[in-house]
Amino acid sequence: MQQVISELKSGAYGEIRLNEPLAPYTTWKIGGPADLLIIPDTKEQLAETVRLLNRHQTPWFALGRGSNLLVTDKGIRGAVIKLGESLETLRFEGEKAIAGGAYSLIKLSVMAGKEGLTGFEFAGGIPGTVGGAVYMNAGAHGSDVSRILQQAEVLLPTGELVLLQKDDLEYGYRHSKLHRQPAIVTEAVFQLKYGDRKEIIGTTAAYKERRLRTQPLQLACAGSVFRNPEGTFAAKLIEEAGLKGHKVGGAEVSPLHANFIVNTGQASALDVLTLIEQVKDAVDSRFGVKLVPEVMVVGER
Repeated sequence: MQQVISELKSGAYGEIRLNEPLAPYTTWKIGGPADLLIIPDTKEQLAETVRLLNRHQTPWFALGRGSNLLVTDKGIRGAVIKLGESLETLRFEGEKAIAGGAYSLIKLSVMAGKEGLTGFEFAGGIPGTVGGAVYMNAGAHGSDVSRILQQAEVLLPTGELVLLQKDDLEYGYRHSKLHRQPAIVTEAVFQLKYGDRKEIIGTTAAYKERRLRTQPLQLACAGSVFRNPEGTFAAKLIEEAGLKGHKVGGAEVSPLHANFIVNTGQASALDVLTLIEQVKDAVDSRFGVKLVPEVMVVGER
């Protein structure tokens, strides 16, 4: 690791931080330190960083805005890569939106509406980056990324930038091929359509207002914890199992929305993981339904 650190400091790889606590970088505000946090500011720096880490067989993980993510209390061994500001780009070409991997999904939804482009209304309340949304096929309100994505530029573990078409990503419910083939999404092209600007902005605002009213977004959380089983909703099952307000340490099943686990102030990753298992066991015992978490758990156990 010292050789990696020495080379990173001697070259143009972006900002380097050692033993950096990751809790501030996640929406759950939970997580131990990363051995290395690297913030490349260009695609070139990003590619060189990945090549260097691979040369030294140093494991790495790409971090967006930290939503839909639980970092363990022991943190992450190896390197965490967070895209820099130069990859927070957005431009429109006719009905296409071309966004950098670090661009905010909520902001993209708003900007598309201002351009009079429809298709991104569903994302008005999803707190993540474009890269994370492409990676996990983020969605809400009956739509998702797979319906509007045309292509994505991704950085492979070899440090090579390649273009993947939507079909290449093998999208499913909150899933893509990138779960099996690690890569970093550096840019995405979305195919939208012109529509009525006032109607688009109104729909986006209504979706956002509904989220604020029905979800505990004023508290530290990571979005929905479980996938919705076919034909029903995870929140409904959890609530009917009597688990709203159930706590383990500082982690609580939200009294407002049962498919959210909130950090009431001092929750550990172990608190959250224990609570997830208790919810799964209770729903399985009561209804015979096996809930599947959609949050990603990373770090040393």
